[in-house]
Amino acid sequence: MPQPKVESYNRSLERALRILCAFSFEKRELSLLELSRALDIPKSTIHRLAKTLVGHGFLQHNEKTKEYFLGMKLFDLGSIVFSSFSLKKVASPLLHELYSKLGRTIFLGVFQGDQVVYIDKKEDRTNPIKFSSDIGNYRAPYYGMFGHLFLSFLPDKEVDRILKKNPLKAITKYSVTSLEKLKERFPKIREQGFFIDREEAVESVTGVSAPVYDYDGKVVAAVGSAFISSAVDSAEEIKIVNGVCETAKNISYHLGSPSI
Repeated sequence: MPQPKVESYNRSLERALRILCAFSFEKRELSLLELSRALDIPKSTIHRLAKTLVGHGFLQHNEKTKEYFLGMKLFDLGSIVFSSFSLKKVASPLLHELYSKLGRTIFLGVFQGDQVVYIDKKEDRTNPIKFSSDIGNYRAPYYGMFGHLFLSFLPDKEVDRILKKNPLKAITKYSVTSLEKLKERFPKIREQGFFIDREEAVESVTGVSAPVYDYDGKVVAAVGSAFISSAVDSAEEIKIVNGVCETAKNISYHLGSPSI
């Protein structure tokens, strides 16, 4: 059976990935000649690609032995993957506990590729009222309770870069569309340790979120709860805020956060 033609195939990228995959526990350091022979790629091509990989931290070069070995950038990326798996494993029972306590839809989100990504969700599947954000959904970086929270913990220049690429847009009549007004919120969000989205992403829906920290003290995720605004009074809202913050702290503790 013929294979479908891949229109976006990139030969240089494929060769660069093969270089990285050539390393193993048995072969942790390889010379240009060894890479050329193992991959059947011209030595000059290997040198060009390896130089680029070194420049971006994916490879390192030993000037004395003239050999290459895997760079720390791969360790950083691997740590992100490991953290994601560990995060969901640690968080899931705590999210379920929060759902049982509040009876409200609970989310776990991360900030990945300059977007909000939902990676877990606890809800009553028999409830006719559903929230559209499901596991695996991607949202704009400024979207709702998670977007504002994640952006508030990023450096100012990073926020500018992200929102230049993804300009603020009104989702509801309550949405903030001014970058200046958005940034004015950040100090308070960081100080109080949570954010309340009052119908800025979905009309008639309020969301509460709190940050999750990793062993390095960095915000790696957020816990959130969404509910129909008119169905919750001020006392119940305080209960939800406290529950979300407590669960976020518990997850952070299990991830080894030094700030908890």
